[in-house]
Amino acid sequence: MQIATWNINGVKARLETAIAWLNEARPDVACLQEIKSVDEGFPRTAFEDIGYNVVTHGQKGFNGVAILSLKPVEDIVRGLPGDDTDEHARYIEAVVSSDNTVCRVGCLYLPNGNPVDTPKYPYKLAWMDRLIAHAKSKLPLEEPFVLAGDYNVIPEPRDAARPAEWTEDALFRLDTLEKYRELTALGFTDAVRSFDQSDGVYTFWDYQAGAWQKNNGIRIDHMLLSAQATDKAIGCRIDKHVRSWEKPSDHVPVIVELEI
Repeated sequence: MQIATWNINGVKARLETAIAWLNEARPDVACLQEIKSVDEGFPRTAFEDIGYNVVTHGQKGFNGVAILSLKPVEDIVRGLPGDDTDEHARYIEAVVSSDNTVCRVGCLYLPNGNPVDTPKYPYKLAWMDRLIAHAKSKLPLEEPFVLAGDYNVIPEPRDAARPAEWTEDALFRLDTLEKYRELTALGFTDAVRSFDQSDGVYTFWDYQAGAWQKNNGIRIDHMLLSAQATDKAIGCRIDKHVRSWEKPSDHVPVIVELEI
């Protein structure tokens, strides 16, 4: 089973690109972030026409997440538990069945948190606390669980081409990294780093200042695997070439393969 994550940066603006990549890569499950669409406005027919079941948690104009699956999904959760006042559409979860087992997939778009001297940063940290609590609540199920998405977290200096420029940014501040490490300490494994320990591995290049051409990137899109998913992981890749396509997202897909 191949599970992908991709911040699409506007599904309607990137629809042709999304369809082209799905037809090329054909992941069993694709988690999309920043769909920037309400549920009823999501172009689900375009994805259904190429074989995908579609579940969304949308919001007008920004945020929004979706799970596309070649197989039926069940046990759908829309919204991250823990704050009934939070109206941001940033989390959706579903269970996908294979021939032999099931896999729980959480698709998340973690808050950016900038500027750090505004309420946006405390909101980011509180959201991470809720994610930690939710992830912890699912681990007793002892099933393969993949937390896939745009985390807006640079885990280590080697995950940025110019780490010194990010020191005071919400993506790389110490409080952010401590929360991220608290999440991984529950028993989650970074799929990319399980298979690739090299430097210069990025998933995001800004549209500005020739970042793509200069390879001035950062790695902020992650696939975190529970122990049961880690045991089944046989590969992980980043489809970097998609960033060079016409009208690209500033993020690229990350795909993990599980032997289930």
